[in-house]
Amino acid sequence: MELAARHAVVTGGASGIGRALCRRFAAEGASVTVSDVVADGARATADEITEHGGRAVAVNCDVGDALQVEQLVAAALDAFGPIDLFCSNAGIGSLGGVEASDDVWRRALDVNLLAHVYAVRAVLPAMLERGEGYLLHTASAAGLLTELNDLPYSVTKHAVVGLAEWLSITYGDRGIRVSCLCPQGVKTAMTAGLADASVLASEGLLEPEEVAESVVDALRDERFLVLPHPEVVEYFRRKADDYDRWLRGMRRLRARFASGTT
Repeated sequence: MELAARHAVVTGGASGIGRALCRRFAAEGASVTVSDVVADGARATADEITEHGGRAVAVNCDVGDALQVEQLVAAALDAFGPIDLFCSNAGIGSLGGVEASDDVWRRALDVNLLAHVYAVRAVLPAMLERGEGYLLHTASAAGLLTELNDLPYSVTKHAVVGLAEWLSITYGDRGIRVSCLCPQGVKTAMTAGLADASVLASEGLLEPEEVAESVVDALRDERFLVLPHPEVVEYFRRKADDYDRWLRGMRRLRARFASGTT
């Protein structure tokens, strides 16, 4: 997909990867509907785009609420017409394991997984009717591998990868293109507070703008997996080649980080 003259909707557009995607898409000539639960942040991103001659509108939305996602789609249609690209990008971390509260699990499921389902429900019928459309799902390298210190995050990001796979298989021959963004460490507010930030830093933290550049390249090539960190595919291969060996290695890695050695 070439983004010029297209209409893209981006959730989580107030900061981090979402903000970088909005700015990059606008630079390519797309009209952008910027969505975020932080209304002021969404407006700031949209204002920046319009100040530089682009077309953007901000919509306040909690993507964990199906009705609000429907309202987001309606507002986007009113602003710029048919949606060519919907980027389900908003996500949250939680930190914790099986002891995490039910409320933490429910919020992670709502924002990190069900929000993607709500978006697809809202935009897919019109895309199928037109015979074309693009769905971009932000998962994480954790969705292909794991997240050592955040079980709800890891589980929900695995689920997003599974959802994106299913959508591609089911609708790929009907004009619906699907990509799944799986970055490793990115310099965002989320990674700044992680207990294992040193782990991510050792692998190389990317700027959000670098991730956005990888996304534009992948959309142009219509690639399913978007891997801003190319080493992730090698880790994924090792996991598939010998799952038990990979698990042993991850246990050793977790023990190193728990002891404070890197």
